[in-house]
Amino acid sequence: MMWLLYSARMKILLTALLLLLAGVASAKPWWIRGAASNETDFLPPDVAFRVAASVDDNIIRVRWVIADGYYLYRHRMSITAESPDLVTFAPAMPPGVVKVDPYFGSQEIYRQQVEAAVRFTRIDAGAHPLQIKVIYQGCADAGLCYPPITKVIYPQESRPTAAAASHPFETIAILAGGLAFLLAGLLLRKGRKLELPAA
Repeated sequence: MMWLLYSARMKILLTALLLLLAGVASAKPWWIRGAASNETDFLPPDVAFRVAASVDDNIIRVRWVIADGYYLYRHRMSITAESPDLVTFAPAMPPGVVKVDPYFGSQEIYRQQVEAAVRFTRIDAGAHPLQIKVIYQGCADAGLCYPPITKVIYPQESRPTAAAASHPFETIAILAGGLAFLLAGLLLRKGRKLELPAA
């Protein structure tokens, strides 16, 4: 009798656990909660709006690649210095397309891709790694607006090509050094005989 009671309790416990796991598995991600559409209709924010940055001389170029059916608000994009002793100026951005948004009214937006150019100066002469903070917000055409996204990015510094980096006299110096090394070897060898082992 006791065994039947224990078995019934175990069945109830297992059923409750399975229902709890099913509820967790069907939970919506944070960026879809409250949306009336199917949860598979929307991309995660990092897929909908991909961002990267690179450095070219004293300009940081921040580029967003925007998925089809999504857009970014121009006035909700900002780029600021994050590393110590880095000073950034206002970003130069191309004009956007005007869209009448049901939530924010008439807004400039970007689709597909956009690049901002930010002039900067460094007081530390490059002692710290270059870091910027990027904030942006966008929506899907299907009606979902994402919360503002904040990322700290380490821009990739473009390396100069070997031809651009070399000094005009570098090749002459290398050839002269090689010739001097050869001449020194010949002078040191002068007067010495090579002794061959006896056969």
